[in-house]
Amino acid sequence: MMHNIGTASDCRHGFPGFKCLVQAAVTVALTCSGALAHADEPDAGAQAYAQRLAVGVCGACHGPNGNSEQPRFPRLAGQNANYLVTQLRAFRDETRGDPDAIGYMWGMARQLDDATIDALASYYSRQKPNEGEGGDPALIVRGRETYEHGIESQGVPMCVSCHGADARGIADFPRLAGQHAQYTLKQLRAYQSNMRSAAVMRGIALTLGDQEMEAVAAYLAAQQ
Repeated sequence: MMHNIGTASDCRHGFPGFKCLVQAAVTVALTCSGALAHADEPDAGAQAYAQRLAVGVCGACHGPNGNSEQPRFPRLAGQNANYLVTQLRAFRDETRGDPDAIGYMWGMARQLDDATIDALASYYSRQKPNEGEGGDPALIVRGRETYEHGIESQGVPMCVSCHGADARGIADFPRLAGQHAQYTLKQLRAYQSNMRSAAVMRGIALTLGDQEMEAVAAYLAAQQ
């Protein structure tokens, strides 16, 4: 099975280009995260406003504490703050183009300033995620194998490299643990079609068939 995603030396000596792209993305994120790790916390006023917004507005889809009960909408509780900031700014700037982004989040985020985005991200990152969902044990085992080791014969890298052994994310890569399986599948298919643009994730999604995606989504949904 696959146990690494390559090094800079591998890239120089003909290692498959996609693995080099994954390695480069990890390196950039880890480098940048050091600068973001010590960012100032939102002030008390911004935090209070963000909490009211999260409970009174965002909560209609995502739940008041970020634990959405509707599989169409993602769970945000415990999500990495830096990732949430990036996505909210992408919604506001209309650069994230998947259908729900266009249909819901472009309009919702249009009036958010940076301070409110930072405070919302901080709020959700501090919420406690619910326990993971149950599912088909055999499907979950298959998903875990793909998540932890990849599929070498298909060129699928292991997901733990970016999202962590516990699926709670590394640096600026998102937490996936406990996410609705339906939502995870929808995002993987958005990457496949390039409707949601991210070079690394598009490359990974294109190597996965429906069965592999369903298995990984089931495994992630069962985590906490």
